[in-house]
Amino acid sequence: MKQTRRREVIRTGTTVEQMVRAIADMIVTGETLPGAKLDEVSLAVRFDVSRTPVREALRELGAMGLVAREPNRSAVVTNVTEAYLHSMFEAMAELEAICARLSAERMTVDERRALELEHRESVRLVHAGAEEEYSAHNTEFHTRLYRGAHNDHVFEMVTQTRARLAPFRRAQFRLPGRLAKSYEEHGRIVTAIMRADAAVAGQAAYSHVEIVSDASAVFATPGE
Repeated sequence: MKQTRRREVIRTGTTVEQMVRAIADMIVTGETLPGAKLDEVSLAVRFDVSRTPVREALRELGAMGLVAREPNRSAVVTNVTEAYLHSMFEAMAELEAICARLSAERMTVDERRALELEHRESVRLVHAGAEEEYSAHNTEFHTRLYRGAHNDHVFEMVTQTRARLAPFRRAQFRLPGRLAKSYEEHGRIVTAIMRADAAVAGQAAYSHVEIVSDASAVFATPGE
């Protein structure tokens, strides 16, 4: 049943982004363990797609640090340790704090209202336990913070870091009660930005990412 559902997702448009998401989820949730080979042909058959999107997806997964590949060899799942994952989240917390502080200072009235409205509307996803939909909302919410900083260089750095952490940030929403807690954490960030309180906004964003880091650690490999 699980395999059939995954095929349906991939075959709808069959994009590289969908392949990256599917394979990354297999790795992060432990369905595919560190050291396992990711053969292009086998993956193409499994998801009922051509080898082209699989090949590009593996390349992107390599850039994310989830897959290692040597010339003329199959891709291999890497070992993402708790220590390395923590180091990425540590950098992410600093970057998101910067974005929240700058957003509190620089967001236009319309940008603030849009952020607040989107946040309030997301409560229905929490009540429905809609993990996938909330994950998509979460990405949009944070993107608004990044753009609200009105700093192109910071936006580039934070989006690149987020891309590497995306599979783990998605996986955290599978944990019991995480949707509601995430909503509350977002609320503190939004309130501070609406009040133009840069210091509180920055601290709220930093704390939020720290909590996400702790929640996501369960999906990393123990050890150094």
